[in-house]
Amino acid sequence: MAPEGSFNKGVVYAPEDRAVEDPKFEWQASVAGIPAALALGVLFHFVMPGLQRIFFGMPVHELGHAVTAWLCGYFAIPTLWKTLVFSDSRSVLWPLIVAGGLAYLAFLAWRAEKMGCVAIIAAVLVVQGFCTLVIREETAEMLFTWGGDGMGMVLAAALMAAFFFGKRTQLYRGSVRWGLLVIGAAAFADMAGTWFTALHNADAIPFGENEGSGLSDPMKLLEDHGWQAATIVRRYVMVAMASLAGLAAVYAWGVRRAARMMREG
Repeated sequence: MAPEGSFNKGVVYAPEDRAVEDPKFEWQASVAGIPAALALGVLFHFVMPGLQRIFFGMPVHELGHAVTAWLCGYFAIPTLWKTLVFSDSRSVLWPLIVAGGLAYLAFLAWRAEKMGCVAIIAAVLVVQGFCTLVIREETAEMLFTWGGDGMGMVLAAALMAAFFFGKRTQLYRGSVRWGLLVIGAAAFADMAGTWFTALHNADAIPFGENEGSGLSDPMKLLEDHGWQAATIVRRYVMVAMASLAGLAAVYAWGVRRAARMMREG
C-alpha cells in the first residue's frame, strides 16, 4: 500500500516532505501578498512619508550605494544615513572577495540543482567583472552615486521576490519572508514614489544638501556628472519600471507554482 501523501507523475510525497504546510493558504498568500504589501506601501508613502523613509527607504537606499560600489571594485560600508565608500582607488582584495562569495553561492545553487539561481549569479559576476575591470573610476563614482535609489529599487524588488523562495528553509518556516516583503514594499514605494511624482512635478526631485552628508545624490549627478534633471528622473523611473516587470514575472511564476502545489496537495 502506498504511503500517505500526494502523487505527481508516479512519485509519492509524504506529508513531512511537502514544501509548504498548507498548500491552500500558500496559494492565497502568493496571490495576495505582494499586491497587498505594495498597496500598503503606497498608502504609507502618502500618509507618513518621513517615517517610511527613515525606517524602510533609507536603509535599503544606503545598501544600494554599497552594493553598487562593491560591484565596481570599491570597499563600502553602509550606515543609516550615509554610505562610506573608500573611493581613492580600487583595491585588488575586495573584488576577489566579492567574486569568491558569488562563485560560492553559484556552487551551492548548482549543487541544489537551482540552475535559474546559477544563471542569475553568473550574470552578476559578469556585471561585477565589467564594472571593476572596464569602466573608469569617474564612471564608477557616478554609478554608486546613482545606485542609492537605482540599485535600491532593484534590491527592494528582490526582497519582495524572496517571498516565493526558500520554502524548505527558515525563510519560510520562520516567517522571515513576511518581514522581507514588508521592508521591500515600503522601501520600493518610498524610492519609486519620489521619481514617479517627479515626472509631473520637478519640485519633488530631492536637490539640495543632506544634513551631515553633503550634496544629495541628484545634486551630485546634476553638478558633478552633468546629468540633466529630466534625465535623472527618466532613468530612475526606467529602473523602477524594470524592477516591477521583473517582480511581476517572479509573481506569475510563484502564483502558478503555488496553484500547482495546491492541486497536488
